[in-house]
Amino acid sequence: MSDVSYREISLNGLWKNNPAIVQLLGLCPLLAVTGSVINALGMGLATLMVLVISNSCVSMIRHFASDAIRLPAFVMIIAAAVTCIELLMQAFAYELFTILGIFLPLITTNCAILGRADAFACKNRLLPAAVDGLVMGLGFAAVLVVLGAMREIVGTGAIFANMDLLFGEGAKHWKIVLVEDYTSVLVAVLPPGAFIFTGLIIALKNIIDAQIAKRQAAASAPQTKESRRVRVTGNVS
Repeated sequence: MSDVSYREISLNGLWKNNPAIVQLLGLCPLLAVTGSVINALGMGLATLMVLVISNSCVSMIRHFASDAIRLPAFVMIIAAAVTCIELLMQAFAYELFTILGIFLPLITTNCAILGRADAFACKNRLLPAAVDGLVMGLGFAAVLVVLGAMREIVGTGAIFANMDLLFGEGAKHWKIVLVEDYTSVLVAVLPPGAFIFTGLIIALKNIIDAQIAKRQAAASAPQTKESRRVRVTGNVS
């Protein structure tokens, strides 16, 4: 496609076609590892990097992969990218790697990644494919972080705990306690809480979309001018 609009790609990835709250893809990590901001951020960054790598590689081989081997080739590329990310996390963020556990290798089966490879990357040049992977990854990671923040705040009364797992010793004091002597709401950090808060995020997006559509409809409606009757008195020559 030669008429790729980077603005449209960005809008789709971040809002209109967000993989998490519009396409509802990748729900397994979305619901399982978003009990805190640090877990959500780790999974979001890993997914983002896999999306960029896989989209870029798929775009580069798009003219050489026949239909018979296309999907197996895509899965092999995604699996290789996931393995690289796992090795990096083992080297630089081992504790976070152990916390995320099985959900890191499960990125290979994330429908959002394979879907972008098949729907966009294999049909476009390298740069648009890489941008699409980056924006889709940012949209997915943003939803994970927002969901993790909501669950952590409601569940523990604090936010940004254990940020040193990803950012080093200097981030140990990033934790912000919002409510002292907070009584933990256990349901918020359990899977039912993930479903509840995901539903709230989707509902909020739908409300915003409805308001935007209403304003656009009002702006595009034809403006009717009032007709005025003019009374003329006297002789007209």
